Amino acid sequence: MKKQMKDILTKGEFRVNGSLWLEGNGTRFFGPGPVELLQLIEETGSINQAAKKMGMSYKKAWEIVNRLNEKVGSPLVITATGGEKGGGSTISEEAKQMVLWYVSLRERFRKFIEHETEKLTG
Repeated sequence: MKKQMKDILTKGEFRVNGSLWLEGNGTRFFGPGPVELLQLIEETGSINQAAKKMGMSYKKAWEIVNRLNEKVGSPLVITATGGEKGGGSTISEEAKQMVLWYVSLRERFRKFIEHETEKLTG
C-alpha cells in the first residue's frame, strides 16, 4: 500500500519551499534582489542610495544594473551624469512592467507553495 507524504514525513514540521528567478542563457539575472534594487532606484532616484538601503556596495549594484541592461532589449536603468542638480537614475517603463510581472508571478508562486504544503501536511 502506497503511503501519503504526510504519513512518511512524521518527525518535524515540513513545508514546500523554493525561490523564483528568471534566467537568460542559463544565467540568473532577475529575481528578488534585482527587483528590490529596481524598486529602490525608482524610489530614491539613485543607484548609490538604493544600494545603501539594501546594504550592498555601489559596485555590486552597478554589476546588477549592467547585467539587467545587457540581458534585456532596452535599458531598464537610465542614468544621468552630473550637471547643476547632480546625476541620478531612473527605471524605464519596461523595468516597471517587469517588476509588476515579477510581483504577480511571486504571488502565484506563493499560492502554489501554500497549496503544495497543505497537500503535504494534510
